[in-house]
Amino acid sequence: MSAPQIEIQLIASLVAIACAIPGVFLVLRKMALISDAISHSILPGIVIGFFITHDLSSPLLIFLAALTGVITVVLVEFIQKTGLVKEDTAIGLVFPAMFSIGVLLIAKNASDVHMDVDAVLLGELAFAPFERFDMGGTDMGPKSLWVIGIILLVTLALLFAFFKELKVSTFDVGLSSALGFSPVVMHYGLMSVSSVTIVGAFDAVGAILVVALMISPAATAYLLTNNLKKMILLSVLFGVFSAISGYWLAHYLDASIAGSITAMLMLLFLMVYLFAPSKGLIAVLHRQKRQRIEVSLLTFLLHLNNHSEISERHINHLNEHINWQKVRSRTVLRLASDNNMILINDQVVSLTEKGKSFTAQALEYIITNKEEHIEHLKKDFFLFRG
Repeated sequence: MSAPQIEIQLIASLVAIACAIPGVFLVLRKMALISDAISHSILPGIVIGFFITHDLSSPLLIFLAALTGVITVVLVEFIQKTGLVKEDTAIGLVFPAMFSIGVLLIAKNASDVHMDVDAVLLGELAFAPFERFDMGGTDMGPKSLWVIGIILLVTLALLFAFFKELKVSTFDVGLSSALGFSPVVMHYGLMSVSSVTIVGAFDAVGAILVVALMISPAATAYLLTNNLKKMILLSVLFGVFSAISGYWLAHYLDASIAGSITAMLMLLFLMVYLFAPSKGLIAVLHRQKRQRIEVSLLTFLLHLNNHSEISERHINHLNEHINWQKVRSRTVLRLASDNNMILINDQVVSLTEKGKSFTAQALEYIITNKEEHIEHLKKDFFLFRG
């Protein structure tokens, strides 16, 4: 493996980590689309910074681009708070306007400059190793590596310093205010870090991959855990895995690196979306099916409780009376029997003491509709065990 290959994977991994950390809080705050808005609206800041310094390497470009990102957030919130439009509509209004301002500035003042739209949107990590950081005649490595590395160190320092404040303000704004943590300061601090991260990664990986690395790993981790620290760790791991595997996929297919990394992010999300233990689609469908069976079990036991006649409790009559299909009837009978709620003698079904106890508690829940009763019922009876 050559040095440029190592540098490309290292840059991609650092960008993934730097994007994943603020991305977690954006997903939890239901502000995922704001990353897309920032990634496009920073163009005016970059253009103005270039007009001032005439140097694409100047730190002023990063500062002004990040400032433009924060201004975008402020404008979105201002429009949203009027109550006339929702947040997604406000985002759709602001970032095209900001992006168009940047395009107009370029067209008016730098019409002879060629803009590679593909490079801006998709990025080209393969070129990142060629732009070197030189200090006193010494090659210090790719410039992108230093930029994103410094941004990542600052992000980590801020995360460790303000983790508690970020956590509280993310999940409970009222508690945050009561404890003296200004939600406004935390919010704009997070937006500033997100803007700086997007700007720092923009040159190396492009707008689309920045958004993908900021949102997809966090969204994937969200399906696997409810613990914030674990979510951040999983988000980082998913981002790094996608960055490295995406690079080698691009190498094998001779395709775009950014496109391949994004494809790996989407594939990883799809796998977790389908197979996550508790929040995955298959698990949710299984849980819904089980809940339907539980409701059928409740209906069945209440029917037995209300009828003492043998004819009403015969299995064949139950199928006709409750109007169930045979498969559903067998499932409910097996579940009730496995949980020791019924006895079957000569095709006649009777409630056990456990079944009678359950029925009595179920009736109490139906009458009182108190949450503690249903939780107690679920714990004691809906365990699918013999």
